[in-house]
Amino acid sequence: MRVRNVNKSGDKIELQMTPMIDIVFQLLVFFIMTFKIVAPEGDFSIKMPLASQSTGPPPVDLPPVTVRLRAAANGELSTIQFGQAALGRDFGLLREQIRQMIGDQAGPGGSDMEVELDCDYNLNYQYVIGAVTAVSGYITPDGHLAKLIEKIKFAPPRPEP
Repeated sequence: MRVRNVNKSGDKIELQMTPMIDIVFQLLVFFIMTFKIVAPEGDFSIKMPLASQSTGPPPVDLPPVTVRLRAAANGELSTIQFGQAALGRDFGLLREQIRQMIGDQAGPGGSDMEVELDCDYNLNYQYVIGAVTAVSGYITPDGHLAKLIEKIKFAPPRPEP
């Protein structure tokens, strides 16, 4: 059998790659367009754990505890109000009130309660951060972080007087 077009000069024959790449992309597009995803029929052999018995009533969502921060005319903190109690300007006293309320014994966990910060419009930002720090946790004498309340939200802003 005789082979035609034999290159007798020993030069390499160069293959055209562009048509081959075109064909590969056409095949890829064809298979993607004709692929049908079959929804499972619902015959699963899954072993689910049995429901555990309830140990008590479902947890009740407690209303948020409100901390009111009142500002003086120049933006300085004038008073902190925790519930109905006025605490002056002492964030340490606020922290102690929170600790007494949730029964903190400097343990590792935090409470599921929620605190709502109600701040005057012109209150300086540093006092807001001080209140967030006071209700969220503190550093124990041995250097560990004790969490108090992790859920903190802000009341809608009050209009400027």
